[in-house]
Amino acid sequence: MSTTPVTPHSLDLPAEVARAADLLFDRKALDVTLLDLRGISTATDFFLIATGTSDTHVAAISDHVVEELRAGGTRPLNVEGARGGRWVLIDYFSFVVHVFHPAAREFYQLERLWGDAPTHVLVPGEGAAA
Repeated sequence: MSTTPVTPHSLDLPAEVARAADLLFDRKALDVTLLDLRGISTATDFFLIATGTSDTHVAAISDHVVEELRAGGTRPLNVEGARGGRWVLIDYFSFVVHVFHPAAREFYQLERLWGDAPTHVLVPGEGAAA
């Protein structure tokens, strides 16, 4: 795991993945982490994982990502968990955005589950509304 925080734009990422990370920061998502699953998973290339502070915050973050990426022409294949607010999964095929309530993130521990994936702690940077 990269312990030095990096901006999404400092990594070699597809534009949609960097944009999705910026959108997470727009809504003050916490603990934004990128898992690079290329060569590890055949299902997707990247996981973007973020935490909201409440069910309402989780919903606001995930709605913002979906709406803004859609406005730019990128539509999700599927959105799961939007009604519950504990864990919203937004599947864009080549990347998946996970927005968790803190308790759900602690319980599922995706970073541990995919412990062999290169992992980066992300911070807002150029292109993001800090």
